[in-house]
Amino acid sequence: MDLNFKTFGQGPALVILHGLFGSLDNWQTLGKRFAERRTVYLVDQRNHGKSPHVSGLDYPAMAEDLAAFFEAQGIRQASVLGHSMGGKTAMRFALDHPEKLESLVVADMAPKAYPPGHDLILAALQSLDPSELESRQDAERQLSESIRDQGIRLFLLKNLTRDAKEGYRWKMNLPEIVKHYPRILEGLTGSESFDGPTLFIRGGNSRYVEDADWPAIHERFPQARLETVPDAGHWLHAEQPDAFYEQVEAFLDQMV
Repeated sequence: MDLNFKTFGQGPALVILHGLFGSLDNWQTLGKRFAERRTVYLVDQRNHGKSPHVSGLDYPAMAEDLAAFFEAQGIRQASVLGHSMGGKTAMRFALDHPEKLESLVVADMAPKAYPPGHDLILAALQSLDPSELESRQDAERQLSESIRDQGIRLFLLKNLTRDAKEGYRWKMNLPEIVKHYPRILEGLTGSESFDGPTLFIRGGNSRYVEDADWPAIHERFPQARLETVPDAGHWLHAEQPDAFYEQVEAFLDQMV
């Protein structure tokens, strides 16, 4: 798996993984801030961004993609930061390859299974035929019929790209995402634990990581600590980037 990535800076390695429907582009601004003191790798996970479209989308496979990425880039050990789906990939990677982790940062995600919550988005995306679009405004208009939140629409439309000959198309592999969406909702399996430094950071307005989740988190990640970003939802790094940066940077400073 030859994952698409960008890298900035120099120093200790930090690998950042985006969430569902996202890409490395979502992290460029924060990635460059982190790169002031470390080497940052922003990675497109399989079937997202500019990484390969392949069969399958589950956490064991994405964790092995990341292990292969470490080997290809000569990364002996790194801190890994993952948001949402990327957070669960990072957790799976830490459990399967603990020797490769200097530290782990999980943004607004717990190791548990989640109920479906993207059915409206998936239906809206499937109803839109990119090849028939005349403009990005046309795409947003069509999505607005079912997705009222403009911020979510604009986030999703970052996946829309245009070829000179073939017109608009999705960068993400939408059929595979739809097919394997239940796998994305699954909790972590097995009984392994990661005993390295770990930060779980959640949005104060988000319900993704609740107080009741802490015993299960601490069982798998016994050195974990939990921080909360006030006035932020699930996309805490976008809603409160300064507060998110400061809390994560303070944690990573302990590794230097």
